[in-house]
Amino acid sequence: MRLDARSSMLVKNPVSRIEHRVCALVAERLQFIYMKEALRYLDNAKEILKSIPRENNTYTDIKPVREVFGVAYLAILEAINWYLIEKKGFTKKELPRSIDAYRDALKKHLSVHDGKLMIEFEKLYDGLHIAGYYRGLIYDTQAVKDYLKATKAFIEKIGGGIF
Repeated sequence: MRLDARSSMLVKNPVSRIEHRVCALVAERLQFIYMKEALRYLDNAKEILKSIPRENNTYTDIKPVREVFGVAYLAILEAINWYLIEKKGFTKKELPRSIDAYRDALKKHLSVHDGKLMIEFEKLYDGLHIAGYYRGLIYDTQAVKDYLKATKAFIEKIGGGIF
């Protein structure tokens, strides 16, 4: 605010309103960019998938399929990290470092009113990380694609519609 010399009234400074709006737009853009990192991981997983040989709706080389699941799981963790940093004020040092810490963070900050997100996280953890990456049990082409779609849906729910 500044004092208007002619009327000795306080008026809002239009420059500060513009600066405030620019700062808000920059912050929105940064949130979008950080959340896009999770989607970039997911895109990387899809690119790996394209190069895997398949026969009769089955991927014939399990090693890169396991890599796809590992990268997709990391995409989920990146989305949760983004939420904790951007929406809850966490620092990088405060981010979860174990699956149990991620579960606790989800329960406390994301699934407070709706336990569905926690259930989806558990299904994706079991499917992507345990069955897909760790054990290499999923190699059906449609099953892999379904998990990637579920991963994208989970990321978008955390993003809260900024896409």
